Amino acid sequence: MVTLLLTEQLTVLFLMMGCGFVLVKSKIVKSRDSKTLSLISVYLIMPCVIINAFQIDYSKEIQDGFLLALFAAVIIHLLLFLICGILGKFLNLTSVEKASLIYSNAGNLIIPLVTSVLGSEWVIYSSGFMCVQTLLLWTHAQSIMQGKTEFNWKKILQNVNLIAIVVGIILFFFHIKLPVIISDTINSLASLIGPVSMIMLGMLLTEVDWKALFTSRRIYLMTALKMLVLPLIMVGCMRILAHHCSLANASTILLISLLATITPSATTITQMAQIYDNHPDYASAINVFTTVVCIVTMPIMVLLYTL
Repeated sequence: MVTLLLTEQLTVLFLMMGCGFVLVKSKIVKSRDSKTLSLISVYLIMPCVIINAFQIDYSKEIQDGFLLALFAAVIIHLLLFLICGILGKFLNLTSVEKASLIYSNAGNLIIPLVTSVLGSEWVIYSSGFMCVQTLLLWTHAQSIMQGKTEFNWKKILQNVNLIAIVVGIILFFFHIKLPVIISDTINSLASLIGPVSMIMLGMLLTEVDWKALFTSRRIYLMTALKMLVLPLIMVGCMRILAHHCSLANASTILLISLLATITPSATTITQMAQIYDNHPDYASAINVFTTVVCIVTMPIMVLLYTL
């Protein structure tokens, strides 16, 4: 079931990507126009995705499950930082490579997948992962993609995505439901995350030197690390955590955390690379390669987890 739904979702995403590619090749728009879509996605659509995920009926069971998902996300990212830090020394990883290995495309792929397989009431647990990743995206990832070693805390605290996390958590824990008109608006904008991100990526891919890319061993190394080596480590960690957790539905909640981890490289990294002019073609290539192979690797990892 997961394999079939994943295949369908990936097919849809690739068709959307193809639309962006065709628009540029048809000279209807220019490749550089993708930067506008990047800004719209990062500063408007993503905050709506975050807030929308928290608009779910409160219960003690959901609260405990969300906290478990939050804890699992912290463990996962600590391990990713540690492993990529070690790999960075041996492989001389660039900022684009480090960010692509650490951050996954959970926002675009996991929410539709969880909704289709388990139901919308389970999306709250994927948002636990997204909370941690979004916080790190707009601190650590943004910093290295800009080539800066220090954080501008004023800009970080004013970041609309981090504000959205705080707002979402407050709404959830204080049992606050947004007015229908506002809720419908946010929900509609949140549903655009996949199409806008994929169209942007397709537009950007028109600038990729595919011949040089396919002859580069580096791209295959990054894909193997992102979609095979790191996921296998995370499967083992989540199995251990699930075995020692007595919380109801812990296994399913940790499966959602695992799915969020083993998705392709984050489209947000490609968007940041575009915004900060940090090798966007290479970032988009890693995103595409990992997206292509995930149709095989993700079901395998899920199978290993559920054995």
